[in-house]
Amino acid sequence: MEEVSKVIVFELKDEKYGVDIQQVRSIERLQNVTEVPRTAAFIKGVINLRGDITPIIDLKERLQIGETEYTDETRILIINIDTIQVGLIVDSATDVVDIDSSIIDPPPRIIGGVTDDFLRGVAKLEDKLLILLDMERVLTLEEINEVQEVIED
Repeated sequence: MEEVSKVIVFELKDEKYGVDIQQVRSIERLQNVTEVPRTAAFIKGVINLRGDITPIIDLKERLQIGETEYTDETRILIINIDTIQVGLIVDSATDVVDIDSSIIDPPPRIIGGVTDDFLRGVAKLEDKLLILLDMERVLTLEEINEVQEVIED
């Protein structure tokens, strides 16, 4: 029996990406982000999310595929990396789909400018390819430490 996983579909630069629903705590509307000086360019700052100070990262900038233009569709995916809650800015979060493991291919070495370090695979859907990201590998250990410092300052 094939394994089926639920995946949240979101967009970055007109490409569809997916992340396992178990890696996402919530999807939030974009809110006012307080900038934090002397951090990496992709760390946009912090928000107060239900009492938790949450660092916000522009996922496009982190993946080096551009910078997000904020619209009414812009969303923040709240995820946990290690023990840190982090918000990832995406162009939009559009759907939740079931993906059968039999339609997932291993990631190519580089796809759309995104190296395979962050990729879980590529799902072949009827009308498109869905790039599956592994959110726990989006940040390096040094970047996780930098994000941790943002929260502690």
